[in-house]
Amino acid sequence: MKLPLSLLGNFSLRVHDMVNRHRGEVELKADGKSYTLCLTLGALAHLEAAYGGEDILTLADRFSQGHLTSRDALNLLEAGLKGGGHESAALDLENLSFEGGMAGLIRTLADLLRVTFGGTDAGVIEKTEADLNRSEEGEKHLPPFPGVPS
Repeated sequence: MKLPLSLLGNFSLRVHDMVNRHRGEVELKADGKSYTLCLTLGALAHLEAAYGGEDILTLADRFSQGHLTSRDALNLLEAGLKGGGHESAALDLENLSFEGGMAGLIRTLADLLRVTFGGTDAGVIEKTEADLNRSEEGEKHLPPFPGVPS
């Protein structure tokens, strides 16, 4: 028996409740809510425009260097939210409180870059701030996504 959708009232029907890494999605937790981030083709075009028309390979190289400015983080966050189906203009991006603080946001953005450009099997790098700042001889640091030199 099929029920008409009008019986659902204000109930929000979601096709999926979890992120799908095969589609390049990662989860961001901010202000007690979960958001899906995804760098779709449109989101990547948004990033290219934000960086004055630099092509995506140039941007990939830029992000793989391990240096991420606060403007980079905001640009990636805005593009990822847009690609994930969220209206970033409705959110106060500059004042969101992220689970894990800024380190949590950076880990999530690095994971977004890895899953977008490096495949779906990449997981979030669990490094502390001390690990990120420490550089011992012979220690290898992973770029934000595989396939691009660090």
